[in-house]
Amino acid sequence: MPRLVIPYRPEKTENSPMMRRTLMLAAAFAFWVLLIAARLYYLQIIEYVHWLDRAQRQQQRTIELAPQRGTIYDSRMRPLAMSLPVDSVYAVPSHLEDPSGAARALAPILGLRANSLEARFDSSSTFCWVKRKITAAQSAQIRALNLKGIYFQKETKRFYPMNGLAASVAGYVGMDDKGLGGIEQSLNTVIRGQPGHALVVEDARRQTFETRDDPGKPGANIVLTIDSGLQYIAQRVLDADVAKWRAKGGVVVIQNPETGAILAMASNPSFNPNDYAQSPPEDRIDKGIGWIYEPGSAFKLITISSVIGAGVARPSEIVNCQMGALQLGGRTIHDASDDVRREREYGSLMTVSQVFEYSSNVGTAKLALRLGEDRFYQDIRNFGIGQKTGIALPGEERGELMPPQDWSGVSIGEFAIGQGVGVTPLQLVDAYSAIANGGVMTQPRIVKSILGGENNESLPPQWSRRVVTPQTAAIMRQMMAGVVQFGTGVAAQLDGYSAGGKTGTAQKVENKRYSHTDFVASFIGVAPLSHPSLTILISIDTPVGGHYGAEVAAPAWREIAQESLNYLNVPRDQPLTPPMQLASNHRFDMPLTTAVQPANFETSSSISPEPQSPLDAPPAGIAPAAPPKPASSNSPTSSPAADADGGTVVINAGPTVTIPDFSGLDERKTADECQALGLQLTLSGSGIATQQDPAPGSKVPEGSKVQVAFARWVQ
Repeated sequence: MPRLVIPYRPEKTENSPMMRRTLMLAAAFAFWVLLIAARLYYLQIIEYVHWLDRAQRQQQRTIELAPQRGTIYDSRMRPLAMSLPVDSVYAVPSHLEDPSGAARALAPILGLRANSLEARFDSSSTFCWVKRKITAAQSAQIRALNLKGIYFQKETKRFYPMNGLAASVAGYVGMDDKGLGGIEQSLNTVIRGQPGHALVVEDARRQTFETRDDPGKPGANIVLTIDSGLQYIAQRVLDADVAKWRAKGGVVVIQNPETGAILAMASNPSFNPNDYAQSPPEDRIDKGIGWIYEPGSAFKLITISSVIGAGVARPSEIVNCQMGALQLGGRTIHDASDDVRREREYGSLMTVSQVFEYSSNVGTAKLALRLGEDRFYQDIRNFGIGQKTGIALPGEERGELMPPQDWSGVSIGEFAIGQGVGVTPLQLVDAYSAIANGGVMTQPRIVKSILGGENNESLPPQWSRRVVTPQTAAIMRQMMAGVVQFGTGVAAQLDGYSAGGKTGTAQKVENKRYSHTDFVASFIGVAPLSHPSLTILISIDTPVGGHYGAEVAAPAWREIAQESLNYLNVPRDQPLTPPMQLASNHRFDMPLTTAVQPANFETSSSISPEPQSPLDAPPAGIAPAAPPKPASSNSPTSSPAADADGGTVVINAGPTVTIPDFSGLDERKTADECQALGLQLTLSGSGIATQQDPAPGSKVPEGSKVQVAFARWVQ
């Protein structure tokens, strides 16, 4: 049977329309995937940093927080400047339901203008400060409003617990926590620390869900050489003297002559650093380093010590003061009217010592002529005049001193008596301290140590140099003692302590002429002379009703020196007079604790004259240092009590006083109350009074002790 053969026909290879569409769709999909992958790669790899930054800016807000500034302490670790936590208020304008209403509600509380605050809200949608570092009362008022979009951030605010005390030394800071004066400015980088940050994270609905704080790094603490007890004494007496003489202002500087430590530096007028904007800029100047003035006769210490040191005169040598008039370079140098009357009565012949003690301008100028211009100029420079001391305070002036090539024929005579030369109070104090320190000048210093983690360090003086020989220094101390014993400075005599110094009365220059009505009255001295512990200067600017240093400055110097030496428990080297002797057993006139021990005070004992030369003998009438005396009981009693010199004093109970309520008062007001009532104050802590013993209303004998405890916060 024949086989049926079917011929082979191959299938068509052409794609069907469906297949073509499928392939085209697959190709398009693959291309789209590659495109997306490329875009993702570009966004997540190449542009990662850029878009991450944008996302963080949208979702996160970083707020820079002011750093924790270090505390500034006095030498006894009492805080002069500290940082306290306060609220700062900020807004997220996009959260505000009614920006205009919020501005109107906040403005009167914060002392702002509503339209300015509303404009601030309009300028940013994510963040703006409303006001930084507000008071606790303002914070409570704003929280009570419960405004959506208004938030709080903790910051620190600078606080000065002693208000204006040592304000020009401690300084002040601006709203950005940058130091603007005093130690706050000069050591700003050390005190400021590193700022912190607050990170606020929001979701897509602008709701805050996370906050992280970085506190930053706190600044170092600074310990000053200033003793706030001495600072209080200096400021109180200075303010009273300026008010008494209706003066423009004044300055007091107290220094330890051996170490160069500045123990007090008070200026008038002063200011409150807690509210510095309320004081004019000139009130914030530290007059101790920023006031240049002609010193007048106080400069004669430099002149006479240069003459003695050069060997061109001896203390006992006779000088003809020519009845108070000397022609020099076409001009006449006059003695003061009191000196002229003395010369007419006793004659115009004086010893070199008397020229200094009675402050003869003519005698001093004639002695300076023996030195010659070049030698005199170099000696003045050697005493630090015309140069900055390098103390760690901003705004120090170098003074004014012309080189010899610019001197006229009368310049040497004018410079000798303190005219034509400009000094700062600190320069003059350092010169007198050099004489007290056996002829060695030490750099004045205001910073005792820096306490900051690994960087704890003490700061000794950076330089010291000899300006006169020990013999010359001893002679000058004798002359300084004569000024106080029977010269122009008798009003500066102390009870229980020897003292020496020099008055200064300088005419002020107006329109390049010396004024006949405006003067600077000064007294600068050292005590006790047998073992110098303090060098003190007081200068009063333009007193009214008197202008001599002897009448304006010397009595105030005496008050400062007496209280300061008692406060520091410096051993007496002279007998007490009976009134002072009795008073010292029941009254200690100082503002801070009477329980402070003298061990923290840097006393000077190496300046006592050595018996190597008769020139180094103690000044006439000055006894050697006596050992510390036991303090008598402060509780009045009818039984005898041993006094400071080993005798017996009967102390009567006397009148009684009623103890006031000290609650809420600060240390200074409490001290003033106690001083007015004749009570002895012993305090502990700092801030405001919280507890006291005896209780308010108690009747106690005058002179009794009162113990008051202070705290910074009261619940």
